[in-house]
Amino acid sequence: MRRRNFLQATGLLPFMGKQLVAENAFAAAQQKTPPAGDREFFYRPENAWAVDFIPFYANGEFQLFYLHDWRDPQRHGEGTPWYRISTNDFVHFKEHGEMLKRGSKTEQDLMVWTGSVIQAKNEFHIFYTGYNPSFKQLGKPAQGIMHAVSQDMVNWTKFPEQTFFAPSDKYEKHDWRDPFVFWNSDTNEYNMLLAARYKKGIPRRRGLTALCSSKDLINWKAQDAFYSPDRYYTHECPDLFKIGDWWYLVFSEFTDKMRTRYCMSRSLKGPWRSPERDDFDGHAFYAAKSASDGKSRFLFGWNPTRGNASDNGDWGWGGNLVVHELYQQKNGELGVKIPSTVAAAFNKTSPVSFGSGTGKFSYNNGILVLDARETFAAAVAGTQPDLCSISATVKFKKGVREFGLMFHTSEDLEKSYYIRIEPANSRVVFDKWPRERREVFQMVELERPLKLADGDNVKMTVIIDGNKGVAYLNDVIAMNFRAYDLPAGNWGFFTCDGESSFSNIAMKTL
Repeated sequence: MRRRNFLQATGLLPFMGKQLVAENAFAAAQQKTPPAGDREFFYRPENAWAVDFIPFYANGEFQLFYLHDWRDPQRHGEGTPWYRISTNDFVHFKEHGEMLKRGSKTEQDLMVWTGSVIQAKNEFHIFYTGYNPSFKQLGKPAQGIMHAVSQDMVNWTKFPEQTFFAPSDKYEKHDWRDPFVFWNSDTNEYNMLLAARYKKGIPRRRGLTALCSSKDLINWKAQDAFYSPDRYYTHECPDLFKIGDWWYLVFSEFTDKMRTRYCMSRSLKGPWRSPERDDFDGHAFYAAKSASDGKSRFLFGWNPTRGNASDNGDWGWGGNLVVHELYQQKNGELGVKIPSTVAAAFNKTSPVSFGSGTGKFSYNNGILVLDARETFAAAVAGTQPDLCSISATVKFKKGVREFGLMFHTSEDLEKSYYIRIEPANSRVVFDKWPRERREVFQMVELERPLKLADGDNVKMTVIIDGNKGVAYLNDVIAMNFRAYDLPAGNWGFFTCDGESSFSNIAMKTL
């Protein structure tokens, strides 16, 4: 069960094996939804939060189904129905309201959880997870795969009699969810990938991507596992697509780190291999699934909130939509970059000047040079807007220890958030000063690998939307973050123990 497994993995609740705590413990642990105000750039529903987007391209737009979570069972009831929004630019969204209603407390789908959408037989089909936590106490499977059909993608009819469960001979019966359905032209049948767990093996490494097949989208037969590397607790929200000669299997896991990962193969039959960098983002981007408009492919995930609206709070379940553009690199591996429509939305350029800071710096002809050999230097560009895009190209000299962007910075430079690039450590991290824990040298799990050679340039774009944001580096990696404790301040650039120069500097707003 994703909610409670998520809490255990992130430390919010102790791990209890198969005896998992009651569902209401999750609701009690969450921060309350803030009052409605101006629409945030990174989408979330008004007075609620979004979880597990299920993207589907139809009618010339991306149709984004998602789990709608009010985090307020006393007022809105228990569980999460499916809602839908649509967009063609990931900036403007049309809300279509509720698509799949929750069932009653005696039905399998008291909570409507993740699945997939396909168009087949002149109809739209949703395959989804029906979850009812009370069924465990009755000896029934808590999770089952369910089916709904629509002629217009608005009015959906459920077929509860078609519900099917994990085969009891080898799979855990309460972990059988997140169906992804596709047509397999090799076998001339429909296939379904699922998040499942073996009944035997090391408990935190029993996760697998299960496989079922069907000729009619009604009767499903379990096959041998599609992908079972014996590495992860579970493989949530599976997604599958092909670019050129390569197949890509995407899934999310929370075994040691919170990640959306992928593996690749030239055949649906495998073998599947994990590239050196097999994830797209860090802890603050989860349960991502993809969709294509026939030209480009995009990855839809969520940036989670943190408890008590605090940088040191526990990561929550659900938050705001973030969209990355996926593309295939020359070696077949995948990279992510900012969607062009998102970048273009920030079309108001603000003048940039660096009038204050510390250490040795100069700003001439649009180039900022920070000389911090054996010291620290920073240049401040003034007050940072609440919603903005900041970009620059950085060139660094051999031996520089670190450099990057600072934002929400205090006048005396003592308090600040940092997007810090560390060439010697081949990584970029999200950091803050002062820290709650001095022995932790960056925000836990908010780091990304970034290999750099002497003489390389670093192209960075950072979008900041209030207490959240995402950094893109070299059009290859992304790093989402949350930033609560320092709500406002200045922005600028810094360098420590070395020399670096910043060009193509731009501050843009909507």
